[in-house]
Amino acid sequence: MAVCVLCAARKVNEGRFNVTGTVTVPERLAKVAEADNNSCAIIVKNAADVPVAIKRIVNPKFPLAFTLGEEDLLALDVEGDLKLEVQINNHGKLGIVKEGDIFGSADTLIKPNAKDVLVQADKMTGMPKLARNVRGNFFRTAAR
Repeated sequence: MAVCVLCAARKVNEGRFNVTGTVTVPERLAKVAEADNNSCAIIVKNAADVPVAIKRIVNPKFPLAFTLGEEDLLALDVEGDLKLEVQINNHGKLGIVKEGDIFGSADTLIKPNAKDVLVQADKMTGMPKLARNVRGNFFRTAAR
């Protein structure tokens, strides 16, 4: 009887959570995303937007292949549809969005054992800035 209980417990825990995929960044954001001391956080959230798993990669290079396993879980129970998001920044704080942060999410909801999930980190906070004191800058010359 004890052996059956151990076998059942092992089956429940074995493969309970294993998500694999790739994070891509468009060429226009690649230089910023791959800057020194950046970190890429891959976050899995439940339907209530509560993080259930997080993996952080320092100095990422894109496209970035990832695997989230049970060692990355924050919650005991992971079931139902999940959201997968990515945040790339150089300050290391999740949930605090600063100018220059890059983020994105998977197009569809995923399951706890999803494979080959594609995440496009294609959004950036902040406004693009024009170079100062540049001769021939359209916006400077048009205002004259």
